Amino acid sequence: MGFTERCAEARAEIERLDDFLVVHHYDADGLCGGALTVAALEMMGKNYNRQCYRKLSPKEINEIKSAHEKNIIMVDFGAGAVEELEGIEKNIIIIDHHQGNESSILQVNPMHFGINGSYEMSGASCAYFTFGIRELAPIGIVGAVGDMQAPFIGWNHKMLEEAESAGVARHYTDLCMFGRVSRPLVPFLMYSIDPYLPGLSGNEQNIISFYEELGIELKRGDKWRRYTDLSEDERKTLSSALVALIYEKGMKHHAKHLLGEVYELLTYPENTEMRDASEFSTLLNACGRHDKPDVGVDVLLKREGAYERARNLLEMHRRMLRGGIEYAGTHVVDLGLFYFVDARGVIEDGLIGVVAGMLYGTVGTDKPILAIALDNEGKVKISTRATKELVNKGINLGKALNVSCEGIGMGGGHTIAAGATIEIEHLNTFLKRFGEEIEKQLDK
Repeated sequence: MGFTERCAEARAEIERLDDFLVVHHYDADGLCGGALTVAALEMMGKNYNRQCYRKLSPKEINEIKSAHEKNIIMVDFGAGAVEELEGIEKNIIIIDHHQGNESSILQVNPMHFGINGSYEMSGASCAYFTFGIRELAPIGIVGAVGDMQAPFIGWNHKMLEEAESAGVARHYTDLCMFGRVSRPLVPFLMYSIDPYLPGLSGNEQNIISFYEELGIELKRGDKWRRYTDLSEDERKTLSSALVALIYEKGMKHHAKHLLGEVYELLTYPENTEMRDASEFSTLLNACGRHDKPDVGVDVLLKREGAYERARNLLEMHRRMLRGGIEYAGTHVVDLGLFYFVDARGVIEDGLIGVVAGMLYGTVGTDKPILAIALDNEGKVKISTRATKELVNKGINLGKALNVSCEGIGMGGGHTIAAGATIEIEHLNTFLKRFGEEIEKQLDK
């Protein structure tokens, strides 16, 4: 059986059953996977409830076990916990793209079919192929972008082609910075944190002077211009100037990511974050990481009033993210085999993974980054990030966390990004094990 056949098998099983509990992760990809799944269930006329979790610990698994629904669909979740889930006497279907073992549970997972779930299929795009409904492809696209899988290759690109042929999305090469669709030109640069623009980020007067030197008008009539309002020549002028600025400041790593594929979602409103897949994923992360996942799902499903609530969360999210990046950039420690940031009590556990990923550019790309925060139960939340070059050298963060957490916590994920949770008294043991495992992986 191939991946397509497994999708068809799961779809047939879902069509046969009713009364579902959809369980999904809280990040952008998880919210998209959950929203796409419930949208498909609604189209099928199925009854369902939905539950969003940050992690799958024994507490969450017991809640799933005691749920009154007879059938469970796990989305962007479950591959790393099949042993625990097998003890639940319910019909369970897992739609996931993380590393994990096969089991008696019906699982749609590209990793089991030689498809790389870290680069060419996210949880949401896996859900898209499971249900095969083309009008839902924009949700899958947002999830894959939110999971840092752009530019699309393999199955993600196949999803994009299907979306474009159905007229629900299009893609092209352009500046990739947040706000290109939704912000006027001055806030577009002033609030940029990914990348941080030395001399421009946070400095309104410098930004106005910057545009004046480039000959780019900030306003036409009564309307403040956005990046998407600029002519092709103006866009090229601005992009070239930003690349030159970043190179001049010695931030070549960020310069490589300024230009790239952008994905326009034609079924969502123009001049909003929802029109651009990258901006939409940031909007969703703000919802999930600030304990409002239902708002994120409602935005994806175009529920009335949801977008306005999400915008408020986004502004708070980006303020907190700026503070987190500033703290991490000045408190990162080189532990030899990896970079370490102890942000307990400073950065929220829902933001620590995003901050860890943004540290590349501040630190070298020669070793993994491990950052920690405290969750709401006082446990240590661990987030790790690597680069594709490190993965090519043998780094597998999902495996490293799984090995390091044995007997003291739960951890896993992708080769390039992974997370874990442990009790605080085991932190030193964990760090020692993690360093040893990274050393083993690099010595192979």
